[in-house]
Amino acid sequence: MGMDGGGGGGGGKLPYSYAGVGHQDGKLVKSFSRVEPRKFGMGLVAGFLLVTCAYFSTAKFDAIHIAMDLGVQDRNALSKEGSRAEVLEKDDGNASSSGPDSGRNAPLEDTRRDETFVGGSGDAGAGVDASSAAATNPAGEGEVPAKDDDATAAVLPPVSLEEAANGTQESGVLEDAELQFQEAVAELPSKKSNDSAAAAAASGNGSNSPTVVHSDPAILPAPVQQIPPAIQEVKALADQQIPAVPEVKQADSETPAREWKPLCDLTSNRRIDWCELDGDVRVLGANASVTLVAPPAADARTFREESWRIKPYPRKADPNAMRNVRVVTVRSVSAGAPACTDRHDDVPALVFSDRGYTGNYFHAYTDVILPLFLTARRYAGEVLLLVTDLQMWWVGKFLPVFKSISNYEPVDLDHDPRVHCFRHVQVGLTNHDDFSIDPRRAPNGYSMLDFTKFMRTTYGLPRDVAWPAAANATAGRSRPRLLLIARARTRRFVNTDEIVRGAEKVGFEVAVSEGEHEVAPFAELANSCDAIMGVHGAGLTNMVFVPTGGVVIQVVPLGGLEFVAGYFRGPSRDMGLRYLEYRITPEESTLIDQYPRDHVIFTDPEGVKNKGWESLKDAYLDKQDVRLDMRRFRPTLKKAMAHLRKAKADDAN
Repeated sequence: MGMDGGGGGGGGKLPYSYAGVGHQDGKLVKSFSRVEPRKFGMGLVAGFLLVTCAYFSTAKFDAIHIAMDLGVQDRNALSKEGSRAEVLEKDDGNASSSGPDSGRNAPLEDTRRDETFVGGSGDAGAGVDASSAAATNPAGEGEVPAKDDDATAAVLPPVSLEEAANGTQESGVLEDAELQFQEAVAELPSKKSNDSAAAAAASGNGSNSPTVVHSDPAILPAPVQQIPPAIQEVKALADQQIPAVPEVKQADSETPAREWKPLCDLTSNRRIDWCELDGDVRVLGANASVTLVAPPAADARTFREESWRIKPYPRKADPNAMRNVRVVTVRSVSAGAPACTDRHDDVPALVFSDRGYTGNYFHAYTDVILPLFLTARRYAGEVLLLVTDLQMWWVGKFLPVFKSISNYEPVDLDHDPRVHCFRHVQVGLTNHDDFSIDPRRAPNGYSMLDFTKFMRTTYGLPRDVAWPAAANATAGRSRPRLLLIARARTRRFVNTDEIVRGAEKVGFEVAVSEGEHEVAPFAELANSCDAIMGVHGAGLTNMVFVPTGGVVIQVVPLGGLEFVAGYFRGPSRDMGLRYLEYRITPEESTLIDQYPRDHVIFTDPEGVKNKGWESLKDAYLDKQDVRLDMRRFRPTLKKAMAHLRKAKADDAN
């Protein structure tokens, strides 16, 4: 009752009362009754908030330490994996860049991110840094950023401005951020593997450039930061487009402009002066000039203006031979060259003379035919022959040779008004010695065996080997064949019939021929024989058609002519022929019928020779014939027969 009344007038000082409570208990009730219910509820809420904040603050601190521990463990794991990958690479010699141990081949940016996150892990970090630098910068290209020494900045992720402004955000939002942070730390190894695979794919497309990484950790992206796919694609494309070093063209380093060398060589060959020109070469026959025009980028190191006067015939020390050989002017100019009328960009040219001593059958071979083979055969027909002093009768005589050497008609340079332009021209033919080839100096290692094979092919001759057993049996021949060269004027055999009978007694079948203007018929005759015999002279040149393994017998006249016998001695051996030399006595020379036995022609041949070539030629070559003493000469024939029989026996076995 009183409660109802008090409650209506005094505001309720005693809101709670219990029946049966004593006086002292009433004091306790009274003290509690002084706390207003609204204030009590607010206190409970405040206390709950304080406890909650303390709890989550402790949780955040623990999360950071957990993240640090995870990072250190991940860093150590990467270091161990890197070490294992290095061991595998040393053992196997081929560490895979796509396997789980390929962390050393990861892009520099991802490696630097790991280093930043676990920068306080000591030696492990240094090991990964070194392996990353080796993988991404093998040649030392580019500068590797220095490692930052701020351990605190390296351990803690950078704080963004937005996080600093929201430092008093509610616990639920903070908890989400912490969970994202922990998830990012847990996913870091898999992200690293994915980034490594992406880097390997980029390198497969030709990108070898290291990514530029700043050393300041404050501007590195946080480990939890996710780069949008579009940005990653743009970044990968940019990495591919930025080369690590400037590209160097191979042409600039491997094929530099060749230094200038003189156009012509007047000293290295005692027989001929010759020139070689490469580039824009223009040949004008009307004034017998061969001109090299300077290229646009020529300088003093690569081009010089020169002028030479050349007689392209291999007897430069013989004034008599060179008297009628036309001079060819060879020069190099920067301007003023004649304009081209006929271009031959894919065909080189050879400029030479067919005058000199070419009317002599031996000189035709040794001065032109053999040098032409030596110089032009390597072009397999794709070469143009520019002939000065052209003699049509002479070219016609050796026309099969010219057709075998070149696919084009020879050009009469003296009467050709055109300007022929080439990329390569040689003035003067390559020449080693009289009727000889030095394989060590010859193009493609050509030898005299190659030359004789070429000549047999040119004239369509069937026999390559002398007196083969099978071929002789098929042809019904039981004896080897000897070709006796009969001369019409000088150095003749005056007892030819006696020589034939003596050769037949030894076992030869003998053919006697002087030869004629046409080469082909005599070439066929020589090729049908197994041995050739004659007094020193041009007729012995036909030994080029004798099959390999045959015999050459040179009869040397009186007068100390052993030195001229060398024109056939060495070459015959180089052709694969057996060489036999027979030197006559005064009684076998017809000079004994013209001069007394005590004449200087017999007693002092050296004195006659020392007076000059004309003196020697007149005394011993133009006035002398040969009468062989068959009893003395027969052993030479027997040696020839023995050689051929042995060759036949070897062939049969």
